[in-house]
Amino acid sequence: MLKDTHAFAVKGATVNRPANMSRATKASRATNVSRATNVNRASLGLLLSVLMLGGLNVSAQAQDSPTQSAQTQDTQVQGAQTTSSSDQQAAAQVLDLLNQYSSDADWDKYFALYRKDGIFIGTDASERWGMAEFEHYSRPTKGWRYDLTERHLIQHGDVIVFDELLNSPAYGVSRGTGTLIKTDGNWKIAQYHLSFPIPNEIAKQITAEIKAANKQ
Repeated sequence: MLKDTHAFAVKGATVNRPANMSRATKASRATNVSRATNVNRASLGLLLSVLMLGGLNVSAQAQDSPTQSAQTQDTQVQGAQTTSSSDQQAAAQVLDLLNQYSSDADWDKYFALYRKDGIFIGTDASERWGMAEFEHYSRPTKGWRYDLTERHLIQHGDVIVFDELLNSPAYGVSRGTGTLIKTDGNWKIAQYHLSFPIPNEIAKQITAEIKAANKQ
C-alpha cells in the first residue's frame, strides 16, 4: 500500500494521499470541502453575531449603569431625607411641648427644653432675656397660651431654624421664630423670638402708636 501513495507537505507536515484517486472521488471530496467551508463560514457568521450581540448588551449595561447609580443615589438621598424628617419631627415635638408647658405653667419642664445659654426675645423691645432672667419673669405667672396654626422647619446639620404662626386667646395672631441645636443627642431651644405680625394695611397706624408710646 505504501508504494501506491504520494507524499506532499502541508506546512511542514507530511500527509499521504493515494496516487490512483478517481475523478469522482476528487469531485466528491471537493464538494465536501466546499460544504465544510460553507459550514465554517456560517459558524463564523453566527459567532460574529453572538459577539456583536454580546457587545451590544455590554454597551447597554454600560449605558444603564449611570441610571442605576442615580437610583442608588436617590435611595441614599431618600434615606438622608428620612433622617432629616425624623430630626424635624423631634424638634417639632419640642416646640409643641413648649406651648403645652407654658399653657400649664409647668416651668420645670418648660425650661428643660432650652439650652442653658438659651435666649428668649419677647414682644417688647426690652425683652431679650437669658434663662435666669426669663425664669425670673415666668415663674410668678400662671403661664400663657399659644396654639399652633402653621410651622416651618429648616435643618442645617445639627441646627434647625423655624418659624411658626400661633393663635393667642389674648393677642390673636402671633409669630414665633428661633433656633434649635442638637445638644447631647436631644434638640434644645437656643433662641425663641415671639412677635405680633402687623398687617400692612395698618402698619403705619400701629408704628405711629409705638413711636408715641416710646416718647412718653
